[in-house]
Formats: sequence, structure tokens, C-alpha cells
Amino acid sequence: MSIVLVTGASGYIGGRLVPELLGRGHRVRCLARTPSKLDDAPWRDQVEVVAGDVTRPDTLVEALHGVDVAYFLVHSMGGRAAFDEEDRLAAATFRDACAQAGVGRIVYLGGLGRDDDPQLSRHLRSRHEVGRVLAAGPVPVTELRAAVIIGSGSASFEMLRYLVEVLPVMVTPRWVDNRCQPIAIRDVLAWLVHALEAPADAAEGSHRVLEIGGPDVLTYRRMMEIYAEEAGLRRRFIRSVPVLTPSLSSRWVGLVTPLPTALARPLVESLINEVVVTRRPSAQPAGLESLPFREAVRLALRHSADLEVSTRWSDATLPGRTPADPLPTDPDWAGGSLLTDHKTALSTAPPADLYATVAGIGGDQGWYVTPLLWRARGWIDKLVGGVGMRRGRRHPHDLWIGDAVDFWRVEAADPPNLVRLRAEMRLPGEAWLEWRISAHDGGSRLEQAAIFYPPRLLGRAYWYTLVPFHGLIFARLADRLAAAAARRSSTTRSTTSTPTTPTDPATASVSRRG
Repeated sequence: MSIVLVTGASGYIGGRLVPELLGRGHRVRCLARTPSKLDDAPWRDQVEVVAGDVTRPDTLVEALHGVDVAYFLVHSMGGRAAFDEEDRLAAATFRDACAQAGVGRIVYLGGLGRDDDPQLSRHLRSRHEVGRVLAAGPVPVTELRAAVIIGSGSASFEMLRYLVEVLPVMVTPRWVDNRCQPIAIRDVLAWLVHALEAPADAAEGSHRVLEIGGPDVLTYRRMMEIYAEEAGLRRRFIRSVPVLTPSLSSRWVGLVTPLPTALARPLVESLINEVVVTRRPSAQPAGLESLPFREAVRLALRHSADLEVSTRWSDATLPGRTPADPLPTDPDWAGGSLLTDHKTALSTAPPADLYATVAGIGGDQGWYVTPLLWRARGWIDKLVGGVGMRRGRRHPHDLWIGDAVDFWRVEAADPPNLVRLRAEMRLPGEAWLEWRISAHDGGSRLEQAAIFYPPRLLGRAYWYTLVPFHGLIFARLADRLAAAAARRSSTTRSTTSTPTTPTDPATASVSRRG
């Protein structure tokens, strides 16, 4: 039985790869900068989680001990100006640590594109360079190269989805007529497992580059048209013009879709290149029948509609952001300049109903008070390159650590006691919104805290500028949550007092996989 290390297990690909490896009988160890982000993963009890960072060799010794195969599934996505240098450093550090630990093989997922293409985007050049850096050491490397990955929750799928659904008429750059070979997430996972289990081909050398793609080669225009057909939308009118630069296009994509500009830019820049498989691998994963693009879209839409999205692009830490630590309750903050706004509200609902109400905040439910102000804050965040409000949430009711909720990230979810969100909008500091719930006089007590850490004078000025709005928003928010929980509790009591047909337990729960 192989010991397999997965980096990036909290991300879109890694989070789906782990259960696939477990299902094949492999022992899985996950490397995470913030291990608590994996606490709510459905497979958490079946894996070993080690805290570490691919840029810090001292943290990799324990993670790589006894490992047979290591998956390198982390990259910066261009969030910083020097992202390629950072990716180069991470690859070299991980390569050397694997060599020292005696790892048998490194598996890396990169991007399609011709190495000799002079117009290759900076992002794709960096992805190719990472493969070469990993292969410069003594550990054999299998590098998979894929283009657009289609699956529920993937960044590429969400960008396609929002562009088509929001804009019936699109003015696009010329790249809309470039060719691409998209691949279903199901097929990517099959190839990643295949790279682990298939015997090495000596003819391919110690650095195997496998170009993978689905059965269809399509223009981006045709991909949009097919999506509209599968989503039941009217025909979209797409007109290409020569004046939209990748920079302008990424800002436009950032405003229209849930993707922040920092993430949209490397994706858009990569669209200028034709990304088509030129060398098909000699061996295919056993039993794999590559999913056509239309079927991949249909499957992704069904999983999204059924709330069966096991991972999303937003699960990973945003480009250019640090992991969610320390917490505002950690001793490191003691004596610091934390600014807080505390509110308290009482509810006739029991703690479980109050927690469920708080846990359902955001997304389609909204924020209970001043919706125009929340939307305006989201638009301002989008205009300055932030995430805005369009990310929504994974599930309308359930909450897991690491989930995105509009422009917040779930940092703690402890039913029925605690929900803590950390702000991911652009701010001159760090911010949290926290609710603590306790039993009180036959009902419950809600303690709400808005917490802000201003490292500079600008941050303090920002906080005090917003003080007049705190009474308008936060005090009413606590009261509205308490009242909504009371209504929820009253509805639940009236429903349970009425005889109902028993529910089949097999259909009562919703799977997070898909």
C-alpha cells in the first residue's frame, strides 16, 4: 500500500483527488498551511494531516517521511507581481525535500501549451517552468498538462457560466475564436490516479509530460454556445473586437463573474494561446471513456442544481492572501489594537434554530438588513479587484470550515455554539464577524462581534469612518437574526405537530460529492 502525499488538499483539484486515492486503497497524507481548513472534509478521519508550507523546507521533513508518491498541486495563479518567482521557489524547495526524503515520484498538474510558442502567456510559461524545476532533481516527475477543466465549481466553468448567463450580448476579444481542448474534472482525476499507479515507461525518461484533454477541440465561442444550449438559455450573440487587451478583459471578467480580477487575469491571459493536445499519451487510464464537452457541462449543471459540489475554486486561499491565522482570539493579539463592535440579542428560539439561522446567512438568503449597502460594498470591492458578493456560498443551509460566503471565509463553524467569518474583501486591515450562541431562559442568546485589526493609521481611519453605519447595520443584524430564528422555530413546531409521511433516509441527505 502506497503512502501518498497530497499538497493543495484544500483546493479544487486536491479536495477531489483525496477521496479517489482513498477509494483505491492508498494511505493519504495531506500537507496544509492551515490544517483546520480540512476539519470539515468528509474524508478527514481517513487521512493524516500535517502542517507545512512548500516554500519552507523545515516543515516538509515530517510530511514527506515514508512517502512513495507526492502530488504537487499548488500554485499562485498570478495573485502577486512576482508569482512566477514564488512558484519557482516553491517547486525547487519541494523538489529538494522530496529528494532528501527518498520520495519515489512527483506528480504535477500543469497547463497545456506549446513550449516553443513565443506568445505563450506568462501564466502558462510559469506552469511549464515549474515542471522543469521539479524535474531538475533526482526524483522522477510525471507532469500532466491540461487546458480548461470543466466541472461543478471549477474556476473555468464558473467563468464560462456567468459570462453566458449574465450577458445575452457579449463583446469579446479575438481570443474567443481560439481553439481549446477542454477536459472534464472526472477525467483529470482519472489521469492523476493513473500517474500514480501506472508503471513508468523507460522510453519517456525521468520527466514524463502527458498532455491530456477531452475528445472535443472547440473555440471558446462554441463552448459558450453549447453552454447556453445545455442551460436552456436563448441564443447568445457574441461579437469579437481587436481592442480588448488581456488586462481590460480580466477586469471585465472580474466585474461580471464571481472570480476576482487577480484570479481572472491569468485565466484570461492564457486564453490568447491555442491549448490543444499535440502528443497523445501512449497509455490511457483503465476503463476511461473521455467525457465530451457537452456532457461535462450537463453533468456540472446537474451537480450544481443538486447541491452536489464537493469542492469549489473559492475553497483555496485567494491569490495574494495569507492563510486565516492567527485568530482574533489568539494570545498573539493580546494587548493589540483590535477594534470591536459588540451587539447582543435574545431569541425565543432554541440554540440549534438560532445557529441554523446564522449559518444560513449570505448567498441567496442575503444579510437581513440594508441589502443595498451590502451590494454596494460588493461592487466597490469588485471595482478595486476584490472578490465582491457573487461567490455566494456552497450550500444554502449548511456551513463548513473553509467555505466562501460572499466576501467572507468561514473560519469556525461549531454547531450550535459558534460561527466566525473572516473578511476577504479588500480592506486596510483584517476583519472578522463572529456570532456566539448560548441557551438563555428557555430560548437563546446571540452575542455578535464585528472585529477589525488595523495595522496602520489608514485602517483606524477606515473603521471610525464606518462607525455611524455600525448602528444601522450590526445592531439590526443581530436583532433580525434573533427574530428570524424565532420564526424558524415556530414554523418547525407547527410542522412537527402535523402528521407527515415518513421520509426515506436514503433521500433525506444531500451528498457533498460530485
